[in-house]
Amino acid sequence: MAATRDIPRAWLRPRQVMVDLLSRGPDERVAFVYLAVGSVLGFVSQLPAIVRRSREVDPTFDAVLTEEAREAGMAVSSVADTKFDALISGALMGWIFIIPVVMYALAWITRLVGRVVGGRGTGLRSRVALFWSFLAISPALLLLGLTAGFVGPGPAQTLVGTITVSGFIWIWTNSLYVAETPHV
Repeated sequence: MAATRDIPRAWLRPRQVMVDLLSRGPDERVAFVYLAVGSVLGFVSQLPAIVRRSREVDPTFDAVLTEEAREAGMAVSSVADTKFDALISGALMGWIFIIPVVMYALAWITRLVGRVVGGRGTGLRSRVALFWSFLAISPALLLLGLTAGFVGPGPAQTLVGTITVSGFIWIWTNSLYVAETPHV
C-alpha cells in the first residue's frame, strides 16, 4: 500500500500499519526515504512562518543581520530579504542536515533502551518505526506551518502543535511496540 494511504491509517491504527510495513520486510533504503521525505516536508512546513517572521520588525535582529551583511561586504537593499535569507538558511540546515542525524541518534538510543527492557527488535526495525512516525505526522507539520505563518502565535498554533506532538508520540510508541515484539 502507498505511503499516502498509510499516513491517515497510521493516525487511527498505528500498530496495524507498522505490522503491514514490517511484513514487507524492513529495508534500510525505505527507512531512509521516510526520513528524507519527512525532513523535506518539515522544511517546507516552515516556509510560511519564515516569511511571516522575516516581515516582522525586530530591531535587535535586524541590526545584527545588517551589520553582519555589511561586514561580509554585501549590500543590504532590504532588511526583510536579508532576514528571510538568514532564516531560510537556518531552516534548511536544521531540517535537511541536523534533523536526520538527530533522528538516527534517537533511533539508536531507542534501540538500546528497547534492548534493556527486553525488546527483541533490531536497529533497522527501530529506525523504520521512528522514521515512519516522523513521515506520518507530516500533514500535521504542514498544518502547523500554515498556522504559524498565517495565524501566528496564539491558541490556534498551540493547539495544532499539541496535536502534532501528541500524534507523533501516539504513532511512534505504537509503532515501536510492534517493532520490538518478536511475533511480528
